[in-house]
Amino acid sequence: MRKTLALAFLLALLLLPHRPQAWGFFGHRLINRLAVFALPPEMVGFYKANIDYMTTNATRPDSRRSVVVGEAARHFLDVDAYGDSALTRLPHNWADAVARYGEDSLMRHGIVPWHVVRMKYQLTEAFKARDADRVLGLSADMGHYIADACVPLHTTRNYNGQLTGQRGIHGFWESRLPEILSANYDFFVGPPTYLENPTQTIWSVVERSHAAVDSVLRFERELTAQFAEDRKFGFEERGNQTVRVYSREFTTDYHQRLNGQVERQMRLAVHLVSSYWYTCWVDAGQPDLRKLPRTPSETEKQRLAKEATELQNAPAQAVVPGHED
Repeated sequence: MRKTLALAFLLALLLLPHRPQAWGFFGHRLINRLAVFALPPEMVGFYKANIDYMTTNATRPDSRRSVVVGEAARHFLDVDAYGDSALTRLPHNWADAVARYGEDSLMRHGIVPWHVVRMKYQLTEAFKARDADRVLGLSADMGHYIADACVPLHTTRNYNGQLTGQRGIHGFWESRLPEILSANYDFFVGPPTYLENPTQTIWSVVERSHAAVDSVLRFERELTAQFAEDRKFGFEERGNQTVRVYSREFTTDYHQRLNGQVERQMRLAVHLVSSYWYTCWVDAGQPDLRKLPRTPSETEKQRLAKEATELQNAPAQAVVPGHED
C-alpha cells in the first residue's frame, strides 16, 4: 500500500498542471489529488475517473476571492480577533454566531469552519441526489477550504507577518517550503475516517492550526536574526523572469526548526479531505457511484468555461480586509 501511494504521489507531482508556486496552486492541487487515492474502493473509481477535474478545480475558490462578494471570508478565521479563549466561546452554529456577533463582523474576521460545515451538508445532499456534477464541484471546493483551515496563518490577523515586521511569511510557509521539500514528505495517511461530529472536527483543526502560529512566527524571526540579507534571500529563474525568493539554506533551516510542521499539516489536510468526502457519502446512504457518469456533463463544462470567462473579465470587488495573500 505504501509503495502504491508513493507511486501515486510521484505521478501527482508529474501531472500537476503548474510549476509549484503556492499552497493555492501546487499545495491545493496536490492535496485534492492525493485525497482521491485515499478513498475506499466504493468511491475511488468515480473520483479517479475525474481526478483531473478534482486537481485543476482545487484552486477555483482562490480565483473567486477578489471578484465574488463574500468569497474571501470563506478561507480563514481570525481567531485572535475574538480575544482570549475565543475557540471556546465562538458558537459553532452559524445562526448563533450571527446572533451574537453580527454577520458583518463574522465576515470581516473569516468564516472557514462554518463554511466547511455548510459544505458538508451540501455535499451530502448532492450524493443523495446522485448529482455527479454537483458532487464533483462541491468536493473540489470543499477540499480547498479544509486545506486552508490547516494553515496556521489562516487563523490570525497577522496572516502575513505584517504586524510583526515579517511580511512575506505567509507565502514562505505555505509556498516555498512545500515547493522545495514536499517530494520528501510521507503522504501515506491511511484510509479515510468516518467523522462522527464533522462540526467539532473542523473546529478542532482550526484550534490545532492556531496553536502553531507562535512557532511559525517565532522561528522565522529567530532565524532571520542569524542570516544576513544576502543569505536569507536569493534569486531563481521562473519562466522568463528572475524572481527574489527565500534561499534554500534559509528554507531548509526553517523547516528543521519547525520539525516537519508543514508536512504534518499537509498530511492532515489530505486525510481530512478524504474523510469529509467519505463521511458525506456514508451519510447519504452510500450510493453506488459506479452508476454515476464518469465524466462531467457538457453542461458542467460549459458552466466552468463561463465562470472562467466571467472571472477573467469581471472588475475586482473589494476584498475582505485581511488575508489578501
